[in-house]
Amino acid sequence: MPPVLCLLMLFGALWSYGEAMSREEKQKFRNQVVEMFDHAYQNYMDHAYPADELMPLTCRGRVRGLEPSRGDVDDALGKFSLTLIDTLDTLVLLNKTTEFEAAVRRVLSDVRLDNDIVVSVFETNIRVLGGLLGGHSMAMMLKDGGQHMQWYQDELLHMAKDLGLRLLPAFNTSSGLPYPRINLKHGVRGPETRTGTETDTCTACAGTMILEFAALSRFTGDPVFEDHARRALDFLWEKRQRNSNLVGTTINIHSGEWVRRDSGVGAGIDSYYEYLLKAYILLGDDLFLQRFNIHYASIMKYISQPPLLLDVHIHKPLLPARTWMDSLLAFFPGLQVLKGDIRPAIETHEMLYQVTKKHNFLPEVICFTPSGAVCWFRILPQMKESNYHLWPATGDPYYLEAGRTILDNLNRFARVPCGFAAMKDVRTGSHEDRMDSFFLAEMFKYLFLLFAEAEDIPFDVEDYVFTTEAHLLPLSLSTAPNTSSIPSNKTSDEELDDSNFDWTCPNTRLLFPDPAFPRSLREPIRSAVDKSCPRPAPYREPGMGRPPLRAQDFMANNPEHLELLRRMGVSLIHLKDGRVQLVQHATQAVSAVAAEDGVRFMQEMMELSSQQQKEQLPPRAIQIVSHPFFGRVVLTAGPAQFGTDLSKSTTGVSFSPYSGCSEITNAEYVQGHIALLQRGQCMFAEKARNIQRAGAIGGIVIDDNEGSSSDTAPLFQMAGDGRSTDDITLPLLFLFHKEGNILLEALKEYREVEVLLSDKARDREEEEDCQTEATTPTSFEPVSQSQMSTEELDQSAPEEVSPAQEEVSPAVEVIKEEEEKAVDPQAETMEEPGGDTDSSSQSVDELLADWREDLEAFKQMEKDEL
Repeated sequence: MPPVLCLLMLFGALWSYGEAMSREEKQKFRNQVVEMFDHAYQNYMDHAYPADELMPLTCRGRVRGLEPSRGDVDDALGKFSLTLIDTLDTLVLLNKTTEFEAAVRRVLSDVRLDNDIVVSVFETNIRVLGGLLGGHSMAMMLKDGGQHMQWYQDELLHMAKDLGLRLLPAFNTSSGLPYPRINLKHGVRGPETRTGTETDTCTACAGTMILEFAALSRFTGDPVFEDHARRALDFLWEKRQRNSNLVGTTINIHSGEWVRRDSGVGAGIDSYYEYLLKAYILLGDDLFLQRFNIHYASIMKYISQPPLLLDVHIHKPLLPARTWMDSLLAFFPGLQVLKGDIRPAIETHEMLYQVTKKHNFLPEVICFTPSGAVCWFRILPQMKESNYHLWPATGDPYYLEAGRTILDNLNRFARVPCGFAAMKDVRTGSHEDRMDSFFLAEMFKYLFLLFAEAEDIPFDVEDYVFTTEAHLLPLSLSTAPNTSSIPSNKTSDEELDDSNFDWTCPNTRLLFPDPAFPRSLREPIRSAVDKSCPRPAPYREPGMGRPPLRAQDFMANNPEHLELLRRMGVSLIHLKDGRVQLVQHATQAVSAVAAEDGVRFMQEMMELSSQQQKEQLPPRAIQIVSHPFFGRVVLTAGPAQFGTDLSKSTTGVSFSPYSGCSEITNAEYVQGHIALLQRGQCMFAEKARNIQRAGAIGGIVIDDNEGSSSDTAPLFQMAGDGRSTDDITLPLLFLFHKEGNILLEALKEYREVEVLLSDKARDREEEEDCQTEATTPTSFEPVSQSQMSTEELDQSAPEEVSPAQEEVSPAVEVIKEEEEKAVDPQAETMEEPGGDTDSSSQSVDELLADWREDLEAFKQMEKDEL
């Protein structure tokens, strides 16, 4: 069956079931989408271009090398105006033809692809190569219309081929799997270009090339790109686990051995499955559908436990590999719609949507453990993609209302004066100075299409397939000459189970004869998401005996404790960023007994730190609510282990910084306001007491360590001073240097700035009436280092207090010289939720119980193998 017919039937079959909204209402929301896009795009062009990304809190562009490194995240940035290229076909979809033509001219005149910079092959392919090909597709469509782009002579396609040739050296491996990174100017030439040394890549990274590379080959007539992408897919297919027919998350690009054998549909694998099905749709090759169907049958057998999608081990697919889900799998319900398996798509989408309603956005990590559904949010579009696909597939107006909720939350919680800021933490509503390019490439496409009528779109979207970055590739490429030199590696008949294959597209009218049927699938899930999670297990004392010094009693401000550490062969090292590190050298202990005590102490410290991570105070929010910010700028703040618990919100005016280490002489300027305090010179509790005596209603301590940021540093909790802090009744919050500068710049420009100190950012409209809010528990995010057991402790820098002055609070980095075992703090065992694998009758609570039993069995199996 021609793939275009499949899409027409899937997307068009139920459109006539009825409208949830009047045309006027849909037009209102459609126009709102366009206005939001204009706000994001224009701020990028005004404040960031030609940089790759916009930093919406500081209203400037993010240029790689000029901003603090964000690690692998920065591999998407190649100094090639990423956001502009990623947005090209969105401009056409939103009927901004004039802006599109101007943007194409800018790309052709300004963008360079030969920069001496190392980039991610995966990200560059889906964002830049895909963006150029999507822009070329739109330019050709407009040119064929006879009114626009008549000057266009395939310039974007020429750039795309240039970029494709720059990415090709990454495939020069024995397996055909690409290196994860490449230098745009020098290719893969070993350590001198900071490339060619990697051994591992993720399955999605290697398996998400076929759409863009095949399109490039079909557009240009050069088969080399499609050949390499097919060879990589063939290798991944051959390396699947033959019993479970699942693939792992990370693979060695040279040997083909699985490095991480957990398998799911989220991060690390997601778009591999997506591209198998969409490659069949785009290219019409049955091979891709055969492989997808075999994988899909295994996914539904082992990974899908509606409404959940849980990772399993490829060799032991009946046992879960983890108890949480990442938000990248939110695309999967949309893929199931393309497959025609709509019932589980409805169920998984509903679970994700209920979590979204609970947190305003979908958290990056969704936990079904004692720590709850937590973490951070990057304004990811996968949820919107699935929501868009489910609306025409079911004809249920519920999905239009869900889209409206998404719009409202973006405007209320993510919109800032210079664009839309990513959420650092959904619990507090705090912002990160980040607006990813895919926000413009994907988010607004799917939201616009959700509310658009056919006449609102300048072309028929059913003539195109959406890449994983939502770039538009024409289905007419399936009729282009396929000059691939690679023989078709057909799946053998023995591997096929014809009962699993749908060689025709499903008739969605027969799937849902009653438009109300989807509602019956959603109702049980709605209540299940609100179920409370079990409490964490109580603290268990480690070790056999009672050591001379207990970890729970240890204080870095106690000289006697420091001497006991020395006797046990444990030294305390102060790091430049203010943390301290405990290192054990058993040979330096005064005796064998003392060395044994040191081992027990280090073990206790690791256990105690792990326990404290579960009990850590959650991050707080500092929200600028005065003109012209009006609550749109939210900064992540560290809490204090003393003072008010912010059960009552506090507003006030911030003044110039004080050291806070002595009595405030001009108390009249502090009384009734929030005081800004500079870190250093004395204890945090002493600062709090001094401004409290002056009549302040709160305090904000700003880090004096230049360049520190909550983007890169773990949450900082201000400890007490070793004595009772019950007398401190005002709230005291901590800002890293970067976030503190945002507040200081606002104060410098507007002199008086009103801020809100709370545990979670609020809508501006609610602030006048709302004065109380509950504090939510959280877990501290640990930092790990390879080849050693590690825990982290945040403490004042040496210039603030001496090592013998400050109380140790969150944790201490622990290094044991004799037993250097790599420990992942995030791999500790949690209480397992479970549920029932019978989606029709059993409850989520029963499923959680089953998981618990399976996990215990898995642990025992792992011990037996060891």
